[in-house]
Amino acid sequence: MLVGLGVAGDAHMGETVKHRSRVRKDPTQPNLRQVHLIHAELFDELLGKGFVVQPAELGENITTSGIDLLALPTGTRLHLGASAVVEITGLRNPCIQIDNFQKGLMAATLDKDSEGNLVRKAGVMGIVIAEGDVRPGDAIRVEMPATPHRPLQPV
Repeated sequence: MLVGLGVAGDAHMGETVKHRSRVRKDPTQPNLRQVHLIHAELFDELLGKGFVVQPAELGENITTSGIDLLALPTGTRLHLGASAVVEITGLRNPCIQIDNFQKGLMAATLDKDSEGNLVRKAGVMGIVIAEGDVRPGDAIRVEMPATPHRPLQPV
């Protein structure tokens, strides 16, 4: 991971936005989507809906386990391995490209809460604030931001 850029070699690496729809709107926007993290528990949920999804198949850079990523507030810092730190900027807003993997998969990553609000389950996005190598099995330490906490919004 590279500070202010993201994951070396990743299509979304850079200081400014790389996602095509965001580049069309304003290519000078800061890149709040340098790193994509998904919780492995989502794969189990999707399996229950008939979708077989393996780590990295939804474009994520890091797959976590045992961390409720979607419940973390904006600004949470995830310490990965020995030195890398990613600051969570918001929710991944899944796009129709997910259906290129399996038809209907995008809809399966969306839900509604008890009040009818859209719930995005396709992981969280973040920026690299401390670089370092990240390897499978590395420990992840969660550092909560100062209060008041701000809930995650799509980025």
